[in-house]
Amino acid sequence: MRKKVTLITGAAGEVGQSLITRLAESGNANLLTLDIRALPDEFDGMSTHLVGDVLDHNLFSRLVADYEIEQIFHLAALLSTRAEYTPGAAHKVNVEGTMSLLELAAEQSRWRGQPVVFIFPSSIAVYGLPDLETKEKYARVREWEWNYPTTMYGCNKLYGEMLGNYFSKNYQQLSAEEPVKIDFRSVRYPGLISAFTVPSGGTSDYASEMIHAAAQGHDYTCFVRAGLAIPFMAMPDAVDAVLELAAAPREKLSRTVYNVGAFSLSAAKIHGLVQRAFPGAHVTFEPDPKRQNIAESWPIDVDDSPARRDWGWEPKYDAGRTFTEYLIPNIKQRYQP
Repeated sequence: MRKKVTLITGAAGEVGQSLITRLAESGNANLLTLDIRALPDEFDGMSTHLVGDVLDHNLFSRLVADYEIEQIFHLAALLSTRAEYTPGAAHKVNVEGTMSLLELAAEQSRWRGQPVVFIFPSSIAVYGLPDLETKEKYARVREWEWNYPTTMYGCNKLYGEMLGNYFSKNYQQLSAEEPVKIDFRSVRYPGLISAFTVPSGGTSDYASEMIHAAAQGHDYTCFVRAGLAIPFMAMPDAVDAVLELAAAPREKLSRTVYNVGAFSLSAAKIHGLVQRAFPGAHVTFEPDPKRQNIAESWPIDVDDSPARRDWGWEPKYDAGRTFTEYLIPNIKQRYQP
């Protein structure tokens, strides 16, 4: 008999590690995790971990033979900065990998006779506002507005959403038999900020880079203008969002893709919060035109009222709590001698 499991791809990333911890703490002992990297030692015993690639079709065939997959959290992706340098590789991982996993989910749904729940984290990068005037006019965008991404990562995520919508509503629509479709659900994350990973050059990383530099007593040059504002979310809320969406009754959901928001801040306001915690922090603003242009194409904030209405979304971390309780104390501790 095949073992019933929840599959998490991209499990070695911070969202993945936090998700494993939360699910294990809630009593879910049937976790199957997948990543191109091994999990840290402290996760031993929490899941059955496979080191592998979402592009490995042979691996997926073995999974279907050994496991009954009830739920999928598809976190594996080539992220925004690297995707711009290697768009071909990004397309393979972010689109072809997602397509393969959706096909696996459809096969599992057919075999089980009921839909597999497929959770797909998307991104604010799916938006592309053309200029500052439009950005100011449409300060809180809704899910269907301005879906004109300017990055490969944004294009990949938007297409992933569309693929998921197809598999959940129109898959095999010309088949003689009524197919069992998957239960696809997606959250569009704003800029995610974490206290426990070192920034890696992402478009929204200037928020945490300021704190890391200040905690080490280093000067920091911000690569966007002081007045640029985008929405952010603390990592604990990001994990809450996918867990709460996964747990929501299907009949309560009015759409497959949901904005989720927490707070919006300009780079100048972030600087002010950092300087309050580190009075000697020295930050200058020297915008990098290419990186700033990407951030400028994202909205100031997102309208997440459907998520709040349909499944009770409510972030726990506003801007003040994110910086004073989560980011600053933990990053300070990282650099204490």
